[in-house]
Amino acid sequence: MGTRKLVDITQFIKQSFGLWKAQRSAHHLAFAHFEAVESRIKVSEITPDDSRVIELCRSNQIEPKRAIMPFQMTWEGHSDWDDGEVMEGSCILVPIPDKDRPNQGKLLRDQGYAEMIAAVGNYNITEDGTFILITEYKRAAAEEKIWFVNPNLRCRVSLIKTSNGTGVVTASFSSEIRSLKADSNF
Repeated sequence: MGTRKLVDITQFIKQSFGLWKAQRSAHHLAFAHFEAVESRIKVSEITPDDSRVIELCRSNQIEPKRAIMPFQMTWEGHSDWDDGEVMEGSCILVPIPDKDRPNQGKLLRDQGYAEMIAAVGNYNITEDGTFILITEYKRAAAEEKIWFVNPNLRCRVSLIKTSNGTGVVTASFSSEIRSLKADSNF
């Protein structure tokens, strides 16, 4: 199998647009608990002149014109841990590529992954097309890796670590399959 050369954030994001059905398994080490989550994720483009993009850039002292391919993720899912309670949410993500290295940069989020506050992570896209995002929070750090197996199947591994980096709190794996049919309810 040959190595793909997908090192541009724009290509990665375009490939991510659409509606995805996800199956995630998570091990919450602090609680000695295993969780299974089924969800739907919608990744859609938003314009760089969207007021939410401009505000997110300005709140991080970044010139809004540096934003490349801002997008929104919306999700809803069901966990076997929370008695089937629906988990749903949405966040705005704004990539800010490094001027000299297009496969690296910052990812601004109006809502983080490990903590539900605005966050700035550092991303890197490897030569084989794996997107790696590391985000430091006040009480934790998140490391996410996302890669495409083919255009309609992607995988995600996430680790939530203690803020001092001494241990893993949660480890999860997701397989995400692109939904090819339109879903008007989501």
